[in-house]
Amino acid sequence: MNIAITATEQDIKTKVHFTDNYLLNPTNPIYVNLIGAGGTGSQMLTSLARMNRALNELHHAGLSVRLWDDDIVTQANLGRQLFAESELGLHKSVSLINRVNRFFGMNWKAETRKFEKDSLNRLPENAGTNIYISCVDNVKTRFEIAEILKKLNNCGYYSNRSRYWVDFGNSQNTGQVILSTVGKISQPQSEKYDTVENLPLVTDEFGELLKDSEMQDDTPSCSLAEALDKQDLFINSTMAQMGSSLLWNLFRNGMTEYRGFFLNLKNFQSQPVRL
Repeated sequence: MNIAITATEQDIKTKVHFTDNYLLNPTNPIYVNLIGAGGTGSQMLTSLARMNRALNELHHAGLSVRLWDDDIVTQANLGRQLFAESELGLHKSVSLINRVNRFFGMNWKAETRKFEKDSLNRLPENAGTNIYISCVDNVKTRFEIAEILKKLNNCGYYSNRSRYWVDFGNSQNTGQVILSTVGKISQPQSEKYDTVENLPLVTDEFGELLKDSEMQDDTPSCSLAEALDKQDLFINSTMAQMGSSLLWNLFRNGMTEYRGFFLNLKNFQSQPVRL
């Protein structure tokens, strides 16, 4: 049986985004600002360290990470987040950075403050970087990050110009990871693919959805048992692993058909977000 294919169907191209050229063959390590050192951020830092080692083995300059968080380690963090009892009372960012630096032999940096503008509305020092990864637990911070990125767009030298933002967000059993570009990323001409140069910021595309989710309780937990009522034990590590794979594919494959995913760990379902 012959199936007729219309010209329109034949002309449909797969949408892809080609990774910014500088990230694929940089002269210096790619600068990364990891914002948040809690459940997802602590897991993400380890994934970035492993990614850096793999990139180095592939003759890539690797990553240079700066971790931002003003919080300290409490009893409720032990178990669900990657902290030890000996680290109680220490800054999360310092504890984590010291650990990965010793383990992997790196010189990554810790910031014991929030990634936000100061009282004079000035951008935070060391804000300019190639990739931003946010693992924060409130919507207000996401919109503040978006405002900073819009001001940084096309600023600075080519080597530290802002290019991508990967945002992680989750509730007790569900979550999402969304990849955005900071402005437009120049794309090559392609006869095979429909190239996409701009991936909207998560706050622009899913702003109303984020605001609706702000109703959750942000009161600090006093114990691990109480914390598990807000975020289940493995939701953060699962999000970090899958989100790291999204970022890794940008480096390894030089392109992506996806800009993220929605995850429901309770029923083990994942829905990719295509371009």
